[in-house]
Amino acid sequence: MKMRLLILFSLFLFLSISDAHSQATREVPQSQQFRLGEGLVRIAEPGQLSDTLNIWGDINNPGRYLIPRGMSLPTVVSFARGPSRYTTGETTLDWSKIRLEISVSQYNGNGLDEITNFKYKYNEPVPQGMRDFRLKNDDVVSIQVRRRPAFIDYVRVIAPVVSTVATSFLIIERLR
Repeated sequence: MKMRLLILFSLFLFLSISDAHSQATREVPQSQQFRLGEGLVRIAEPGQLSDTLNIWGDINNPGRYLIPRGMSLPTVVSFARGPSRYTTGETTLDWSKIRLEISVSQYNGNGLDEITNFKYKYNEPVPQGMRDFRLKNDDVVSIQVRRRPAFIDYVRVIAPVVSTVATSFLIIERLR
């Protein structure tokens, strides 16, 4: 008798847990899947008209974004957590000397892409037209961080050349 009750109770418990699990999985809205995928970032709220775009390049959080329609370019860059910070073992770069180049490629429907470029430095205001630039569906935003070369950059280029010339000269002298 006790065994039958125990079996019935465990069967009831198993069925109620599996039913609750299946009901919970059915109740998850379809839009929640974007939060589960790697590289997919959802900014638009469920049910809101939205566009998708790609953000590539020197950005802290590149990927495919689902954004509300008509969102501005600086807002999307801020959602992607801004340009990546470049630091090396020797130095941290001076951000006042860094220039950002942002290119937006938009498909115009005739088989061609229209590319809009924005270039600016951190200590200058945002370029004309960038705040008012509205992103569309399937745009590709690429961000590139550029900086002026430092002394160490010149040394890294010149040192191998001098070393190669000196080594070649010594080999030629040894062969004579």
